[in-house]
Amino acid sequence: MSKTFAYVVAAVVCIGIGALVAGLCVYYAHPDLMTSQQSSESRYARCVLRDTLVDGRDIGTLTLEQLRPTSPVLINGVIYGLTEGLHGFHVHQWGVDGSENNCTDAGGHYNPMGYNHSAPNATKRHVGDLGNVRSVRLDAFGRTATNTSIVDNVLSLWGQYSIVGRAIVVHAGEDDLGLGNNDGSLKTGNAGGRVACCTIYHTSKPAN
Repeated sequence: MSKTFAYVVAAVVCIGIGALVAGLCVYYAHPDLMTSQQSSESRYARCVLRDTLVDGRDIGTLTLEQLRPTSPVLINGVIYGLTEGLHGFHVHQWGVDGSENNCTDAGGHYNPMGYNHSAPNATKRHVGDLGNVRSVRLDAFGRTATNTSIVDNVLSLWGQYSIVGRAIVVHAGEDDLGLGNNDGSLKTGNAGGRVACCTIYHTSKPAN
């Protein structure tokens, strides 16, 4: 009886060790996948926009939130000082160190799948394609505000295609959403120069 019990214990131990080794192999081969599947905590991020003028002023703070890996990313905030009208609004490939270089260090739109530029609701689009934000005039002195409230099902703060560490760029003109019938439209939406940018970084849950 004691030998049988010992055999059972030995078998259970061997199975447990095998499962542990297999799990470690999967983790080291695909750490992003394991994190995405196992994490249940919400993730939060911020992005402090600076304009591309000489003084590089802070013109707004954007907050990002994702409740779980399969949830949409929520982007909220107010941007001040843009010209009145629509402005292309995208996630670009690289984070930026300041904006004195006109945000060119941010590279192009974040596009790991290699698709053409399109609208936020398109089936095939750049991951970073977020369309336009609208700046409205506040008063007779020309001051403006851009209330930004975006819900996007393609962006993620988790895993291999996380946008954390990448940049949000605001453009001078309107994004034509890939409908301009030219090469520029399929690449950038012909949204013009870069007027502000920021790097997305993780934060703790905001205080209520």
